[in-house]
Amino acid sequence: MYEDAEIDSEVFSGNGRVFCIASAGDTARRLADEHDVVACDINPAQLAYAKRRAAGGPPETGDAERAMSAARRFMPLVGWTRELLCAFLALSDLSEQVAFWKQHLDTRRFRAGLNLLMTPTILRAVYAPQLLSSLPPDFGRVLHKRLECGWSRHPNARNPYARALLLGTSGDDQLPRTSQNIRFVEGDAASWLESCPPHSFDAFSLSNILDGAEPAYRRRLTRAVRRAATDGAVVVLRSFAEPQPGLEHNRAECDRSLLWGIVDVRRVHSL
Repeated sequence: MYEDAEIDSEVFSGNGRVFCIASAGDTARRLADEHDVVACDINPAQLAYAKRRAAGGPPETGDAERAMSAARRFMPLVGWTRELLCAFLALSDLSEQVAFWKQHLDTRRFRAGLNLLMTPTILRAVYAPQLLSSLPPDFGRVLHKRLECGWSRHPNARNPYARALLLGTSGDDQLPRTSQNIRFVEGDAASWLESCPPHSFDAFSLSNILDGAEPAYRRRLTRAVRRAATDGAVVVLRSFAEPQPGLEHNRAECDRSLLWGIVDVRRVHSL
């Protein structure tokens, strides 16, 4: 998962029960260190994979990662060798990282390739149309800007997400090998939260569940989260979209995975 669960862990500190989107299970496993976690996913295959991972199973390669692996095979064409990337990822000084990026990696060929890969025509081969509708126009340029921001904020040598993104290596060694404090449930998040008792959860990690969602579903999920939340509960909601001006609770620049436009952290009552 390209979601920095340390953000969720930090803002949920002191809270008890957590509801999260299961996805590949990484966030659930990280949060289960300190919380009782309910991990929900509408996709039974996705949920089964998250269960296997929580039980100590090995990481598996999905469609999105296979597409990223295919893109990495073209890195030499833009001047990116493995030796060069390893040298970049070994850096810890932020000013050195920015200088290295500009001098060795941020080439004209790289920017052209990124713009090509991030076109809707290419992305449609891997991702659902609903998700693609949430992406900002000219997503290649936007992603380039997010990467540049990340190199100036997060030391590469301590960033497993940077290694995963550039080399395809797993950051799994950062997570607990097994996790017992997770209850996995299959279903739609709004429907499941509507069925649970009121005031059941102190925190909600919702990934980017609303990317591409219809406005009616957004309203329904908001109502369900408010109903299931205790007083003072916290929610973390991600999106690939660009933030609207004045979004006060955005912590996207703190997310070491480098991809998100929005990591909205707020009290549930302000949704």
